[in-house]
Amino acid sequence: MEVNQTINSTVNGHHHYNIDKISAAGLLIAMGIIYGDIGTSPLYVLKAIAGTEPINEGIILGALSCVFWTLTMQTTIKYVILTLRADNRGEGGILALFALVRRHARWLTVPAIIGASALLADGIITPPISVASAIEGLRIKFPDIQQDTIVKIVIAIISMIFIVQIFGTKKVGYLFGPFMLAWFTMLAVLGGLWIAKDLTVLRALNPYYAYELLVHHPGGFWILGSVFLCTTGAEALYSDLGHCGRGNIRISWIFVKICLLLNYFGQGVYVMSLDGQMLGDRNPFYNLMAEWFLPFGIFIATSAAIIASQALISGSFTLISEAIRLNFWPKIKVNYPSDQKGQIYVPSINILLWIGCVSVTLYFSKIAGDMTERNIADALALNKNLDLASLAKSSEVLLSTAMEAAYGLAITMTMLMTTMLMAYYLYAKKFNIWAIILFIVVYTCIEGAFLIANLQKFPHGGYVSLIIAGVIALVMYIWIRAFRIKTRMTEYEKLDKYTESLKELSADITVPKYATHLVFLSNAGRASEIENKIIYSIFQKRPKRADVYWFIHVDTVDDPYTMEYKVMTIAEDDVYKVNFRLGFRVPNKINLYFRRVLEDMVKCGEVDIRSRYESLNKHNVIGDFRFVVLERFLSYENELPFWEGLVMRAYFFIKQYTPSEDKWFGLDSSAVKVEKVPFVIKAIDNVNLKRIPWTAAGH
Repeated sequence: MEVNQTINSTVNGHHHYNIDKISAAGLLIAMGIIYGDIGTSPLYVLKAIAGTEPINEGIILGALSCVFWTLTMQTTIKYVILTLRADNRGEGGILALFALVRRHARWLTVPAIIGASALLADGIITPPISVASAIEGLRIKFPDIQQDTIVKIVIAIISMIFIVQIFGTKKVGYLFGPFMLAWFTMLAVLGGLWIAKDLTVLRALNPYYAYELLVHHPGGFWILGSVFLCTTGAEALYSDLGHCGRGNIRISWIFVKICLLLNYFGQGVYVMSLDGQMLGDRNPFYNLMAEWFLPFGIFIATSAAIIASQALISGSFTLISEAIRLNFWPKIKVNYPSDQKGQIYVPSINILLWIGCVSVTLYFSKIAGDMTERNIADALALNKNLDLASLAKSSEVLLSTAMEAAYGLAITMTMLMTTMLMAYYLYAKKFNIWAIILFIVVYTCIEGAFLIANLQKFPHGGYVSLIIAGVIALVMYIWIRAFRIKTRMTEYEKLDKYTESLKELSADITVPKYATHLVFLSNAGRASEIENKIIYSIFQKRPKRADVYWFIHVDTVDDPYTMEYKVMTIAEDDVYKVNFRLGFRVPNKINLYFRRVLEDMVKCGEVDIRSRYESLNKHNVIGDFRFVVLERFLSYENELPFWEGLVMRAYFFIKQYTPSEDKWFGLDSSAVKVEKVPFVIKAIDNVNLKRIPWTAAGH
């Protein structure tokens, strides 16, 4: 007999809602959650564009035109209009998109791994550059402030952001929306006031100026590496689809895009007023402000940078939790600090991200110092009579300027991978083939151009983000490859073959009772099967007599919040198989879910969970439950193919630093037995051992 049930969604606090619904509260939440990265880009985009050579009006107009059309083609059309269509039951992001298409082609694992690892690498680079760009506004008010002081302030703020994660950000999150609304309003007002001084800057809306810059201006193409910084947060729009809803994102983006463009064009007016000069250490963003407003502007900008960092950190936690359930990442501890939908906290990732952000800040502060020294040496080589104090000031390379070299390269890879997965999604959904080809050609060309332009950053710091992304991708590859090897090598048995043996063992009083209810966690998805290692554990390793045997299997499905289970009665009151179907964003709380299953079965009269001891049974005392978790270790008795051996050794090396299976499944440790089981891929069969006769002399 098989019973199908759905576990009430209130067990884990997830609720489904219409993602196309639009509300004032939803728009404000979207403002606070998803636009941190793309919204803080005005802090450094124009500075990066204009900071390399004497300012030229044609270059600035061309760059502004590139910014406008990048935000239009890349952010608006690709992400807001097209990619947001690909929701997985209301959830977005590159792994949610992969979950939609993975059944169609196995090779799609490759772009998913590359895209996810690059997105995580971006999460390490973004907080330092956003916070540093905001804090460097202090230089205008305090010209003598030292680079070391800036670095210390940046590290202190970043550390504070990561400490806050421990407590959850539900209450702080309520402030994000109003703060970002104030931020975008400030961007629009500052930019609008400067545009009013020179309306001719609006010429940059004409794509001709972008064409002129990219095709005819010497080296103009490479400016795309800096232009790309204006759209680095576009992937976050898609990743946070589940938090904000498609309707709220699309409507709020109209306001956000207008505010961003007003500020970019306002900065363009300021920069063009410096025609022929070097930008130096001036930041066009802060130079839009009146001196009296500067302290307020720095405060709001720093707050926006903190919110941007918070959003990326939360996004990284979500990405890792999805990767775990899709077998892309080790099973590590995931906490739920509040009842807010989708809010999670991953302690180990929080520490790794903090170490990464601090290391990046310190590393690029050293690079900035080295670049400053080279600039001073070059200037003195040309003119030894220069004043050292003023020379040091004019030659100083800012921390954020040094970081710009590492920023953008990794996220370009994510966008290319999203394009690949999205094209396959459109193909699977039977969209017009010519429309799909047009989508592929247009966005491969756009993102390919950005990638080529960003590759010039590689020797100047771009390698940092690629190294980080490469390490993350390697872990993901090892984990998914090892999972497939284990799946291939696991041997299963028909459960009905052992039903009578289990019933006999249950009734055999000569064997000491192990538990009233014995629960095994199984990898066997089919209700009729069980792994042979479980059979070995019950009958041979140490006979485990129990009154009732339970076998639990957890199946991770592509729908994010599915919570269902099936119960198969193998032998009434003796053997049961429970299959849970959980979405890839549902927390593993098997103790809680199993308790719910038992409650449902007891109500229906399907099972008696009272103790079988007479003295306890007559008082309706519930019998004891004991869980057995079988953990594998790599056996020495292996003759492994080189590559598989390397993968499995790396897998088990990483696994020793991750929580045990019982902690991952949320089991009560007082009632859990963890058994070690050797994992043999290919047993050694060439053992050249020779028997020799035993002589009388004992030799």
